[in-house]
Amino acid sequence: MQYSLLDLSPVAEGQTVTDALANTLDLARHAEAWGYHRFWLAEHHNMPGIASAATSIVIGHVAGGTKTIRVGSGGIMLPNHAPLVIAEQFGTLATLFPDRIDLGLGRAPGTDQATARALRRNMQASDQFPEDVLELINYLDAPHPDARIRAVPGEGTEVPVWILGSSLYGAQLAAYLGLPYAFASHFAPAMLEQAIETYRATFRPSQWHQKPYFMLLTGIAAAETDAEAEYLRSSQVLAFSRLRSGQPGKLPRPVHDLSEVSPQMRAEVEHALSCAAVGSPATMRGQLAKLIETYAPDEIMLTGMIHDHQARLRSFEIAAEVMRGL
Repeated sequence: MQYSLLDLSPVAEGQTVTDALANTLDLARHAEAWGYHRFWLAEHHNMPGIASAATSIVIGHVAGGTKTIRVGSGGIMLPNHAPLVIAEQFGTLATLFPDRIDLGLGRAPGTDQATARALRRNMQASDQFPEDVLELINYLDAPHPDARIRAVPGEGTEVPVWILGSSLYGAQLAAYLGLPYAFASHFAPAMLEQAIETYRATFRPSQWHQKPYFMLLTGIAAAETDAEAEYLRSSQVLAFSRLRSGQPGKLPRPVHDLSEVSPQMRAEVEHALSCAAVGSPATMRGQLAKLIETYAPDEIMLTGMIHDHQARLRSFEIAAEVMRGL
């Protein structure tokens, strides 16, 4: 099974955006050596702890610093953009880095409502998501010399398009269009089983895919011992709880004491992050094997927010070793 990596280019406490982007490229180079198939980046806005807001630019940064790994978006929040602009951006990336660029598309704003209003053409854009997806694919399709509007660069690049989602909506749309589907189970696992069932049961073969292709997203925190992995994961628990409390910030340093987080919030966060593998190599092996057996994904994408860059590298290295063994 192919295994891939989602990076949010985290800005850790005590570090800068420059550090975060340098760490992202360093992680991508290591991921390439460790056998990861894809390296995706996600669009988020107005978040001090995430440096991948200009996602297509960061994708170019990573693709230019690596050689073989596929690089893409997990995802571009299409309602924030005109489809033509994204076609031109990803068409340019695909021209510079042939057969290495993926375009994952999401329907959520990737931010708060006030920032969404600052970003969007209009606040009804999400209602046009299916039409925007088809318009974008059309721009990337074979050249249409007579078309009034053409994506140059873009046309003829046929950049692979994915639908991303955390509800049944994305599953239904991906199945209807015959596109590959990635479920955001790493932070919203509630409808995972229903989404997989819906996608596979209603999939319609298309010119892009003859059968469904499902990717499971899973959080990870790996270290030499279970205790160390849980300690490293505390950064993400803190960051997620602060985000849900309306106080987003840089990725916190890990702590042994999570008393800052109320029991109710801790329960909510643990549920949101429950599709995960956390622990030593042996523990990770059992947890990842169970996830794969339960959901039978065609591909698994791993993600994890760890404060110390070297510890983050080691976490993804352990995960790669486990996946190769599985």
